[in-house]
Amino acid sequence: MRKGAKVAVIGGVFAVMVGGAGYGTYNFVSALNGKTVVGGGPAPVRTGPPSQGEVKEASAKFFAAWERNEAATAASYTNFPEEAAQLLTAYGDDAHITDVEITPGAASGTTVPFSVRATVSYGGKSEPLAYRSELTVVRGATTHRPLVDWDPSVVHPELKKGDTLVTGESAAAPIEAVDRNGTVLTKDAYPSLGPILDALREKYGDKAGGTPGIELSIRHEDTNAAETPLITLAKGRPGKLPTTISATAQAAAERAVRNYTESSVVAVKPSTGEVLAVANHRADGFNAAFLGRLAPGSTMKIISAAMLIDNGLTTAGGPAPCPPDVVWQSQTFHNIKGLAPNENATLSESFSLSCNTAFIKFMRRIDVDSLTREAQDRFGLGQDNWKVGVPSFDGAVPAVEGPDMAANLIGQGQVQMSPLNMASVTATAMTGAFRQPVIVPRSLDDRPLAQARGLSASTVAQLRRMMNRTATSGTAATAMSGLGGDIGAKTGSAEVDGQARSNSWFTGYRGDMAVAAMTQEGGHGGDAAGPIVAAVLRAGG
Repeated sequence: MRKGAKVAVIGGVFAVMVGGAGYGTYNFVSALNGKTVVGGGPAPVRTGPPSQGEVKEASAKFFAAWERNEAATAASYTNFPEEAAQLLTAYGDDAHITDVEITPGAASGTTVPFSVRATVSYGGKSEPLAYRSELTVVRGATTHRPLVDWDPSVVHPELKKGDTLVTGESAAAPIEAVDRNGTVLTKDAYPSLGPILDALREKYGDKAGGTPGIELSIRHEDTNAAETPLITLAKGRPGKLPTTISATAQAAAERAVRNYTESSVVAVKPSTGEVLAVANHRADGFNAAFLGRLAPGSTMKIISAAMLIDNGLTTAGGPAPCPPDVVWQSQTFHNIKGLAPNENATLSESFSLSCNTAFIKFMRRIDVDSLTREAQDRFGLGQDNWKVGVPSFDGAVPAVEGPDMAANLIGQGQVQMSPLNMASVTATAMTGAFRQPVIVPRSLDDRPLAQARGLSASTVAQLRRMMNRTATSGTAATAMSGLGGDIGAKTGSAEVDGQARSNSWFTGYRGDMAVAAMTQEGGHGGDAAGPIVAAVLRAGG
């Protein structure tokens, strides 16, 4: 029986009285004999959005109970009381937050902004806590009461589903992360590194020689995710942690992604596999640069072209006709709008102009797992064994049949990549050697790194010629203009169901730097991702 229900026995019949405002009262005599009694009957049921008065009253009751640290009572004013009670209880008991003062702002419809001032105390240490959040009042689906629409962000704006707040000795000692030249890397100077620095601290704090402090932190539902510190009550002693990051490249990457929403970029050093920069500009704070799982569009043609060459199906100067469209297993594939067909095109020409149909036409001559084997054996992708130093996605190129087999060749279908993966692909295409990307030196923990065969010198030479052509006179030329030296690039546009615009992908190299970027709903590869890559390449490492 639900909490708050009471059972009354009337004439041998059990009747349930459910407590709580909004249910009204019921005359049990009426229920038993079917007669209407004056003054009895159900109370009128309210429907529709809560009124201004109901919003004010519901939020005020919630705030008052929260301030009194009455978690169960506060939770009863929400539409998910069990979830709310857990987090509100942890707020006082586990996070040790007291003296809570909540000041509501002016409501906008059913949404009420508010500010919180409180104190965090633990082990004889105290620090003030202040932040802003908001809540929305809705009408209960069954009770018809005005209730706070529960979300963890009501309690703190950085909380997500499954998160909780804790105060105590930090799970890991603090670190002082430094770049390859000894420059200190901080969240304030390089905001994109925030989640990465947290992950590095979680994994390497004890190895760096530091001692834990006392902190108020967010503990995430995913136990593999590092806790997110909010307030330090007592500083621990940080240990120095070397990274492969270049402060120069990182600063350029931070600036570049700021120009495009939902963007991510990674730069690696092809000769070593070291990550030089990683930056994200996303509303959700997700490290899509390392953990994104998205179709990479035509940047995938680097791997597809290598597969065609390695399997003896053509060469950079060999035939790869570019018809206006091609059908494979009842699905018609087209080229980008405005691309003139060319039945006499070489692979280099079709690659540089990003002709989809040129690649699809080879479908009858390749095996179901040809692309998968190329990605795994030559480029080190899709084996789930990269040990970068922080969590990463290692790419996925599944062996599939049907239309998706063709779509995989052009970076659609079931292929998934992150900017980290595509930066590594470009590095392998440049050097012929797969060097698993790392963000902390392997010498720090002697972890085993992923291995792959890499590419022959002939395949590398052909890929570099094609990528150089793309960067100087193909689809990447506009974005790469003004960059001198030995350069190469590949553009990509990935269509996604439900999106008005395609995702923009771009990868390129210059000197001993390979960079890949992705902008969700950014359009063509050269429109958004291209300028990001060019800016990082221009800065160098």
